[in-house]
Amino acid sequence: MAKKDYMTKEELVAYVAKKAGLKKADAYKAVNAFIDAVKDALGKGRGVRLVGFGSFQVRHRAARKSRNPRTGEPITIPATKVPVFKPSQALKKLVAGK
Repeated sequence: MAKKDYMTKEELVAYVAKKAGLKKADAYKAVNAFIDAVKDALGKGRGVRLVGFGSFQVRHRAARKSRNPRTGEPITIPATKVPVFKPSQALKKLVAGK
């Protein structure tokens, strides 16, 4: 089986518990509280900025014209809001190995 290239929520909870010296149940509550805080802020159109890590933002994606791939018929894709994550320079450097 191939090595997975992501950390699951359970692995994140275990890491937070170990790093912060918390019980796993408390770490689970903390991780869920963080996720809920980000979701609530984004749902209200507000961003979340974590210095040294990055920021979660809501971006407006304008309506655009496209084509139905099956029929070739022109369609309009409506405008929408999408969540985005923008990493900090420090995080970019860490990932790049610098």
